[in-house]
Amino acid sequence: MTTQSVVPAGLSLSVPDSWWEFDIRPEGREATIRALVDERVRETPELAPYRADVTGMLRKMAKDAHDSGALYMGCMAENFEGIPLSATVTLSVLGAKNKQGVALSTDPRAIADSLRAITPRREGDAWRKVTTVEIPEVGPAARTYGVEDVPVAEGDSRTLRMVLTQTYVPVPGTADQVVLISGASPVLDLAEAFHDIFDAVTSTFRFI
Repeated sequence: MTTQSVVPAGLSLSVPDSWWEFDIRPEGREATIRALVDERVRETPELAPYRADVTGMLRKMAKDAHDSGALYMGCMAENFEGIPLSATVTLSVLGAKNKQGVALSTDPRAIADSLRAITPRREGDAWRKVTTVEIPEVGPAARTYGVEDVPVAEGDSRTLRMVLTQTYVPVPGTADQVVLISGASPVLDLAEAFHDIFDAVTSTFRFI
């Protein structure tokens, strides 16, 4: 795994070397995506027929991440024998306050208690489990993982079923901020594998 300079200052995260990391802000997005795709195609010429597919996939991932308030995104975007495989890991900083502006607890166990598990009624239904995990050199964090129906966009009633792992890490020295590390993939058949990947990436998270 490798850590890149696009991670926000004060935070550190490592993703596999084959993943893509770039500026997700609108003003820097297009140029960096084009440069990265050009570089990958030079390194791996067999990617050339899929240049447009990969570029479009990265562009959509970056826009969705930025629109959701993410500060950083690392993503996998590959075309395996004509089948697109994709996943993202994003970092966001959230304020732990309710609608009245009252600070909520950032204790991982309290966060976990406030998160709702989803029990499937039949095979193929969405599901979510809630737990706490220990991140090396960081400490305990609340986590949800499962296969969930995620809104296509904020305020949109349409949903997309995704493999989803979300980890809530209290920010040291604050009483009302948490870092949300969110891993997502639409490849439902590989849910267990992606949960393992997202766990491995999240375990590299550090405060600098």
